[in-house]
Amino acid sequence: MLAYKKNEYLPNYTYADYKQWEGDWELIYGIPYSMSPAPNITHQEINLNIGYELKSKLKACKNCKALPEVDWKIDEETVVRPDSLVVCHLEKKRAYLSQTPKIIFEVLSPPTKSKDRNFKSLLYAQNEVKYYILVEPAGMFAEVYRLVNGKYRLEGEFKDENYIFDLDDKCAFEFSFKEVFDI
Repeated sequence: MLAYKKNEYLPNYTYADYKQWEGDWELIYGIPYSMSPAPNITHQEINLNIGYELKSKLKACKNCKALPEVDWKIDEETVVRPDSLVVCHLEKKRAYLSQTPKIIFEVLSPPTKSKDRNFKSLLYAQNEVKYYILVEPAGMFAEVYRLVNGKYRLEGEFKDENYIFDLDDKCAFEFSFKEVFDI
């Protein structure tokens, strides 16, 4: 009887392959995931508001920076592109982020909702992202999750409330979800 490895016949790509692809993709454990179609207008408005709110609140923190839609290369077989993120003590600037963000925002859309809610949640927890925020444009609310003992714990659902993010770097800020959903 022939023996085979479970994933022997599945495609397995690397960052070198990823750099050659046209269009928008994420690469998770060597498997490509298309990010198309392009996000709709509501998605983009909400993400712009998240970025603006982060940038304005992080002005007082010289160590932390808000970034929109940047590639985060976790390893040679995993590259993701969160909608918005916060990184502290940014390492050398290059074409991609190589260090773990402190906060990741994902604005949900029907084609990616399951991947963002389940698969990426596990991926981000394994890589010790302190806060993971899922933003639901259809209901105009966000779920804030905080990493506790290696797993995400729901801090609450937010529509027009504020939440204080504590980044452990002598940097904490109050974030307004009312501003995010003001579209």
